[in-house]
Amino acid sequence: MIKVLVVDDSVFMRKLLSDLFAAETDFSVVDTARNGQEAIEKIKRLKPDVVTMDVEMPVMDGISALEQVMKECPTPVVMVSSLTHAGAVATLRALELGAIDFVAKTAGPISNISGIRTEILSKCRAAVKANFSQLTRAQTSGTIPVLKRPYLPASSLSEERIIAIGTSTGGPRALQEIITKLPGSIPCGVLVVQHMPPGFTKSLAERLNSLSSVTVKEAEHNDVIRPGLVIIAPGDYHMLIEREGGKAVVKLNQQPPIGGHRPAVDPMMESVARIYGGKTIGVILTGMGHDGAKGMQAIKQQNGYTIAEDQSTAVVFGMPKSAIELGVIDKIAPITGITAEILKALPK
Repeated sequence: MIKVLVVDDSVFMRKLLSDLFAAETDFSVVDTARNGQEAIEKIKRLKPDVVTMDVEMPVMDGISALEQVMKECPTPVVMVSSLTHAGAVATLRALELGAIDFVAKTAGPISNISGIRTEILSKCRAAVKANFSQLTRAQTSGTIPVLKRPYLPASSLSEERIIAIGTSTGGPRALQEIITKLPGSIPCGVLVVQHMPPGFTKSLAERLNSLSSVTVKEAEHNDVIRPGLVIIAPGDYHMLIEREGGKAVVKLNQQPPIGGHRPAVDPMMESVARIYGGKTIGVILTGMGHDGAKGMQAIKQQNGYTIAEDQSTAVVFGMPKSAIELGVIDKIAPITGITAEILKALPK
């Protein structure tokens, strides 16, 4: 039985979430809390297996509470965030502090959660099984790069390579570990699919851009792939690339979700494999499920190079494990070693 503590300042939301969990045979709601301060006290006393934590609350907000929880009584937390820019920024901060995942409210603080019921349940179940020790390790602070190279001309597809990265749960921290280590002089472009709703991907791109020597942006339709440019698929859009006049160009669409995801990793990687063939470096990172396994297979079938995150550092080992089990991975490495593996695979 999974013991859950529901934290939200809205009586209505506490009732909705409590009833949702109570209807499941594998969950037990041990209590609810109205604010972060009350949550900390109840987490220490009740020792729940997982906590759903609202971001915006009086007395003590969810971010402040999360930070204290991770220091004093580390517990798996799934954040519940509003679909606003401020909510997205706060959620990314929560993921940096050790929250395992988040769920975006569909509309305002008093919203019907029926549309995200499956997402809440699956993410809370995954949180209990996650590699929690990886999230609670203190991050080392390095020097933040401040110099960026201007956009380089788009190279001919016959000369250029590309890096394609897919991730989900635990991805923002994993991407920060990889992308901030890439040199601004990297001779190829990078495409990223991170499972996130609209708005959150833009905040993620802005955050990574501020920390990196490479330029990081949320994808726009017809973006041209360029060396030193990292392009992140926007929430609610699949991202593919097509050949136009000898260049590789981003194409966004809202075709149906694949495996419940839009953006999905598989179509991005499959399109990259078609265009770049054996000059593709595919990277699959932490995440639930198996999105990306077929994409990595497509890259491998074109003689590209494939890298998967090792179980020792993956917050959730689902996506890397699925690709590894397909037998299409060339190198398995912990998150701290993946950038080095990418750079080794590039021509000198």
